[in-house]
Amino acid sequence: MKKGIQSIFSEVVGTYELVNHVLTFGLDILWRRKAAREASRAGGTLWMDICSGTGEMAFYLSRRAKQKVKIISVDFCHPMLVRALEKKNIPNILFTLAEASSLPFPDKTFDLITISFATRNINPNKDTLNNHLKEFYRVLKPGGRFVNLETSQPSVKMLRRLFHLYIKLTVKPIGFLLSGSKAGYRYLSFTIPRFYSHEELSSILREAGFASVAHRPLFLGISAIHTAVK
Repeated sequence: MKKGIQSIFSEVVGTYELVNHVLTFGLDILWRRKAAREASRAGGTLWMDICSGTGEMAFYLSRRAKQKVKIISVDFCHPMLVRALEKKNIPNILFTLAEASSLPFPDKTFDLITISFATRNINPNKDTLNNHLKEFYRVLKPGGRFVNLETSQPSVKMLRRLFHLYIKLTVKPIGFLLSGSKAGYRYLSFTIPRFYSHEELSSILREAGFASVAHRPLFLGISAIHTAVK
């Protein structure tokens, strides 16, 4: 499973951000900025952006970080990290190749952990997602904050149906047209309609040990920002 996802993301590196912007009409940029603004309230001096991809969230975090804050950008796909490194040389971001399920950091290391539009990729099933969340919990300091930005499910049934129809009709053809990857956007169109609602994800975060779990639906509930505290 991991190798398959790694291969998919290696295929779409060059057009990854473009396709995201096109499919969301640029809303993913606004959502990441909102999540970064929320995350920056965590304070502290050491932050991690997990499953960082091309580093978009890490760069938004860096703009809000105070002078002494260091940001560790972690991903398991080497071509994605190479792409991130090609963008800008930002002194407070360090890039690390690692698996999200087995992080090479001691317990109680980070003041903040963020993840954006990648939780679906560590969710082949609920137990696996829970294990990943427990790993994030492990490396957070007591009182540390976890911020999750991900697609969600609109609460209103008709809106949910329309959202799923949009995914079905657009993600595969537009993704393939812009990236040339059939597998990448077939995978994306499969995972989005099957991911959890914001209430379900809140419950899973609590099961993983997090407290003070809150969620903020975005754009009629098609995405959501979750915040949780260790």
